[in-house]
Amino acid sequence: MKFVCNRCGKEREGKELFCRSCGGYFVPEIDERFSMNLKENFPYIEEWFSLGEGNTPIIYDDAIFKLEFLSPTLSYKDRGSVTLISSLLKYLKEKNIKRINEDSSGNAGASIAAYGARAGLEVHVYVPENANEFKIKFIESYGAKVHKIKGNRNDVTNAAKNGDGFFASHILNPEFRDGMRMISYEIFLALKDPIPRIFVPVSAGTLLLGLIYGFRHLHKSGIIEKMPEIVAAQTEQVSPLCHALKGENYNPPEMITSVADALVSTSPILLDEMLKYMKGQDCVIVNENEIIESRRILLRKGLSVEYSSAVTYAAFRKKDYTGDNIIILTGHGIKSI
Repeated sequence: MKFVCNRCGKEREGKELFCRSCGGYFVPEIDERFSMNLKENFPYIEEWFSLGEGNTPIIYDDAIFKLEFLSPTLSYKDRGSVTLISSLLKYLKEKNIKRINEDSSGNAGASIAAYGARAGLEVHVYVPENANEFKIKFIESYGAKVHKIKGNRNDVTNAAKNGDGFFASHILNPEFRDGMRMISYEIFLALKDPIPRIFVPVSAGTLLLGLIYGFRHLHKSGIIEKMPEIVAAQTEQVSPLCHALKGENYNPPEMITSVADALVSTSPILLDEMLKYMKGQDCVIVNENEIIESRRILLRKGLSVEYSSAVTYAAFRKKDYTGDNIIILTGHGIKSI
């Protein structure tokens, strides 16, 4: 497999974040047939620096729940972090780079901090100055240095990008979202074909796109007969994908105040890639009361998730969806206490 520019199709030359010809970002192009040895589906990784991620439980209730919040750092981001960090180490060693920078105020920051520590790297995480204090302490607990940045989300990204070391962006480095393919493979192995409808929370789009890449790989390999239906879930405040799919203008608030504080990408750079695959699929917007009530119901089922994770269940509860439905529960509830 290889990574190619989403605009011009040129192959990535090294670890650059943008195409040197046209400025596009990179996406995976998978030519190999699906392997039941799941890690063989990531041939660019020579050595995995794992913390035991993957194989998260599936339980059955009024829907089928995939418990990604039981990952090592309590979120699905660990799928991307292990793939990104493992893919970088040879390059970093050759360049004698020991420091990596990440821009994230929450789950991705904690995950990169943990996997960076596992690989012996110096990790610096750049966050907005009003970031969740619990998540900041969680990031720092892995030994990472946290930098609080004034301004908007772009200011945080630019600070991380311009810092010393390698910019290990979980959004721009394609290996991160490519790591999410593993969830698709696990769902297939557990439930077989046809894959039920899947509900996914969407912000920057790494989880949504990774799942799609995985199911496209299974479909291209002849393992599944058709792509599953995917329902994207977004909040009223952060819903650029839903608005774009419906051909509506999206005017984000100046400040995100939603309880779903992990869903903050009001202008995701990956939006055109999401639209490419989500045409004809459903996107559901949920309000604050629906999110809060859905989290309360999940807690009464014994499932402790953060509000951002409850967005998927809130979307599921808005309509009468027939057949089997998979709800991906992404982050642990301890982060919302």
